Amino acid sequence: MNQPLVILGSSRSEGNTRLLVETIFKDTAFDIIDLNEYNIHYYTYDNRHTDDDFLQLAERMIRYDTIIFATPVYWYAMSAILKTFFDRITDLLTIRKDLGRALKGKMMYLISCGSDDDLPEGFTVPFEASATYLNMQYGGSIHAWVEHGEIPVEVEDRINVFKKSVIINDK
Repeated sequence: MNQPLVILGSSRSEGNTRLLVETIFKDTAFDIIDLNEYNIHYYTYDNRHTDDDFLQLAERMIRYDTIIFATPVYWYAMSAILKTFFDRITDLLTIRKDLGRALKGKMMYLISCGSDDDLPEGFTVPFEASATYLNMQYGGSIHAWVEHGEIPVEVEDRINVFKKSVIINDK
């Protein structure tokens, strides 16, 4: 699909990260998966949890050319719910290799939302390295924050630059 898919991994479905996503794509069609609405078990080496929603979400995810992960910064890293989703990508390399191979060539982006402009060193590494490992293209990221329920003026320029990069690379 031409419109991007946003995978939202936040403990608050209607929190600051969601506000940031909706601000970025306010004039652009996009689909969103809120991981809070699904049952995704932790990864296990014996693949015990194939009866949850992960594989269904993976089947949906591969229909998009552009996949954007959106997460708040929790304790210097991505949210736990998004980390669980990332861990389960291992299933796409073992029991559902067809889905893993279908990610090849797709664009991956990151939206992170924190309490300020300070993004922890190495925060983007899991996203960049996962894109490389999955033969996806990592298109970049935006880190921003929300103040008193509003997007600060200084964040708006970042949003414009990020949005152009996503649209330019949209297939």
